[in-house]
Amino acid sequence: MASLKKNKEVLKKHLVKRIGLFGSYVRGDENEKSDMDFLVEMSRPSYEHFFDLATYLENLFGKKIELITLKGMSPHIWPYIKKEIKWYET
Repeated sequence: MASLKKNKEVLKKHLVKRIGLFGSYVRGDENEKSDMDFLVEMSRPSYEHFFDLATYLENLFGKKIELITLKGMSPHIWPYIKKEIKWYET
């Protein structure tokens, strides 16, 4: 999350209100093949900002990124993610 804090202005440029990390990187059981799972809330969602943000995060972390929105998330998995997600607000 320190990398996100250092890049707050870039996140704002992509209209990010808050972004949360969940999955193996939060649980501490990631490995070299693990992707990074992010949930993003945007002030004015658009495909352009969403895909630009995904590309930016992949370049920032050097990992495959899974980026989803609350609207795009299955309601069946939200209860599990809600328990572990670590939010960063811009």
